[in-house]
Amino acid sequence: MYKGVALSVLASVTFGVLYFYTQFLKPLDSEQTFAWRMLATLPFLTLFMWWTGDLQHVADIFKRIFKQPTFLIWLIISSILCTTQLWLFLWGPINGRGLEVSLGYFLLPLVMVLIGCVLYKEKLSRWQIAAVLFACLGVGHELWRIGGIAWETVYVAVAYPIYFFLRRAFKTDHLGGFWWDLFLILPVAIYLATVYSDSLALIGQFPYLIWAGLGLGFLSALGLGSYILASRYLPFVIFGLLSYLEPVLLAFASIALGERLETAEWLTYIPIWLAVLLLVLEGSIHLAKQQQKRKALAQNLENYQDRLK
Repeated sequence: MYKGVALSVLASVTFGVLYFYTQFLKPLDSEQTFAWRMLATLPFLTLFMWWTGDLQHVADIFKRIFKQPTFLIWLIISSILCTTQLWLFLWGPINGRGLEVSLGYFLLPLVMVLIGCVLYKEKLSRWQIAAVLFACLGVGHELWRIGGIAWETVYVAVAYPIYFFLRRAFKTDHLGGFWWDLFLILPVAIYLATVYSDSLALIGQFPYLIWAGLGLGFLSALGLGSYILASRYLPFVIFGLLSYLEPVLLAFASIALGERLETAEWLTYIPIWLAVLLLVLEGSIHLAKQQQKRKALAQNLENYQDRLK
């Protein structure tokens, strides 16, 4: 559990950095940035998997394709669900739609919690119930304020839970499954980077883009790899609720990039920030109790040893 929490926090922080990092990739547009992100991420992800010992999963999936060719259909669907989200993540801040995308990440944990409770029969603690209520308040206010919901918001909130649910159902909920998500999209990435655009000419004109692209690949592999591992180690409900750290960071990154919150929008974000705070408090209290139990156990063991003497 603790390993999953640490990986989830690492992923959220890395995604927050990535949202701001897109500014270093100008003058590449969102499609060019997406293409080079895919091309740069796969090598770093492969190294990350070699370090974690997960490369075997890539070969295991390859064997499954040979034994069951129709399994490739699921892998293609999985790749589309995953990589279109990665494209949207970059497209949002570059095209001034960062807050709409970040709202999708606000809704995403609620959908994940719903799936965890309904399909996996997972239970919420009192702290988590309070966090969900605060989150519902904030998201509900935003939907009332704008009188509708943007397509970017809907896609983020719905497609990701479907993706994670199906990954578990098809037993590809590991880094090997994610590796295949990126591998299968490589033809599209190569097309976007070469035939569709003049990105090679831009890189020749602005050599710093080479280093920026390598940095993008490293951060993407670190963040996405950690996120995928966290989704495997954590229950669906906990994984969903911990995802609230990410939209908080994305909102701050969007503001840092020049987007501004209107006065009415604070009633959306404050309840959600309170929800995150409740989860942090619950985690801190749980860790403190665990530490007290370990100290008490150690003290009892020491007393027992003293009596034996």
